[in-house]
Amino acid sequence: MVTNNYFIVTPCKNEIANLPNLIDSVVNQSVTPSLWVIYNDGSTDGSSELLTELENKYDWINIINGEVTRRDLSFHYARIVDETLKTAIDKCTTKGIDCQYASLIDADMVLEKTFFEKLLSYFEQDPELGVASGSVVYDFNDLSTLEKGRNDLPIGGLRMWRVECLVQSNFFPISYSADAVSNVLATLKGWNTRKFDDVLGLQTRRTSSAEGMWKGYMIKGESDYFRDYHLLYVILKFMKYCLSYPFYIGLSYSYGYFKSVLERRNKIDLPEVRRYYRNKHKEIISYYLKND
Repeated sequence: MVTNNYFIVTPCKNEIANLPNLIDSVVNQSVTPSLWVIYNDGSTDGSSELLTELENKYDWINIINGEVTRRDLSFHYARIVDETLKTAIDKCTTKGIDCQYASLIDADMVLEKTFFEKLLSYFEQDPELGVASGSVVYDFNDLSTLEKGRNDLPIGGLRMWRVECLVQSNFFPISYSADAVSNVLATLKGWNTRKFDDVLGLQTRRTSSAEGMWKGYMIKGESDYFRDYHLLYVILKFMKYCLSYPFYIGLSYSYGYFKSVLERRNKIDLPEVRRYYRNKHKEIISYYLKND
């Protein structure tokens, strides 16, 4: 039997247009969480007032109010998620809540009613499952809008960890593409990682578009440099993006990558993660060269 032995964390900045739908979808889950901690990152659009009302209404919802800052979906976002995950675990311990699973849900998501029931069921079926996520759709009534991705790569804003895996991975890495690095760290610790296409979350805006598509894909380029992606793999991604609408995202991606190269920016200080990406990309490049 699936039980509510999980908690949720959600970072939020100026999401008044999206919060009501997210709140409604979480409150009405078939298996509600034991705790939901929302980090309000200095919102100035009315989100703060809505969150205060929410906290007063439900004793299992806690709000952390941060100072006003500029929107930053890289290191600042990762620090907020890491801090909020640790705070949530501390709150569970203090309140005597059994928290075997931890979930990260972004503020621009709307969850199907059985989202957590399905995800928890998959964890119970596989004791080696460390990280899992649902899949993104842009219209619940049209599954053709399902965002594509590999089934062994959980996505960021719809994910859940087994708490044991999360602790072994040293929580949420302070990194570009921290969700992807989290997947790698879990894999290196021997855990399985999965994305399930029958566990759905509707995203109200396209991935990487919160600050505009140009900036979103420029950050992707910076991220791939930071994680020490193989140059040939970067070129393959550039070509793929150039064939995707809007077509300029290939240019913004390459700009972010090569700007980082020219500025000789620091790379991720996790040698095992850099080796993982290098070895993986060499395998992929070798496969394409052999089958060209």
